[in-house]
Amino acid sequence: MIAITSTHNPRLKELRKLARRRERDRRGLFLAEGEDLVAAAIAAGRPALEGYRMAGTAIGGAGFNDVDPDVLASVSTLGSGARAIGVYEQRWAGPVGPLCVYLYGVGDPGNIGTVIRSALAFGASCVALGPGCADPHSPKAVRASMGAIFAVSLARVGDVSELPGEHCALVAGAGKPIRQVAVSTAGAQAPAKARPSAITLLVGAEREGLPEELVAACEHVAHIPIHSDSLNAAMAATVALYEMTRGSTRVPTS
Repeated sequence: MIAITSTHNPRLKELRKLARRRERDRRGLFLAEGEDLVAAAIAAGRPALEGYRMAGTAIGGAGFNDVDPDVLASVSTLGSGARAIGVYEQRWAGPVGPLCVYLYGVGDPGNIGTVIRSALAFGASCVALGPGCADPHSPKAVRASMGAIFAVSLARVGDVSELPGEHCALVAGAGKPIRQVAVSTAGAQAPAKARPSAITLLVGAEREGLPEELVAACEHVAHIPIHSDSLNAAMAATVALYEMTRGSTRVPTS
């Protein structure tokens, strides 16, 4: 296969456009940059619709196009360039249990990607995105997910009533410690008939948090006992997921 050697190649021009959210939304596509993300997609059974790799490598297999290294670097959103770039289909589904994470107003794409990564690590079944959230398919979010974007179910949710099971709002300094809520809803100490079949953890932006009306609609309110004022959304979600799945019979933690 002849390598692409010109930055004016029409296919690469189309590739550059996917760095913009409007174009990603219009086409329902996104980019994954770097051989580790390409490998994660392959492992998750998500083949690239198009693939481009540094000429002279075997990244991605036979379906990837060879590209001159300098030309590939001109397309990449990474400061250091990428050895491979894949184009993938966005996949959205409805929010599902048994453990769903709902993000509201989380505008940092790095935090979105990190939550997706933590959701995979702790066996959450879905990450649902509410109003004001950053695009989970932006280059920064995809990189922060470390490939979990290909394995975790994503949903768009406009109203809390769409979220599965009982709802637990994570609010700094309010409600019960998250571990107590986790034990009461899913732990071995709770009677089986009292455990919900599903639960959704609601996490807001670091500064604004969750709206009062959304918190009021939840069956549970919980906080993470810490010595400082707050954690960012990704750290808070990660700690809460750990507490909610530690020792739980509902969600596998291996």
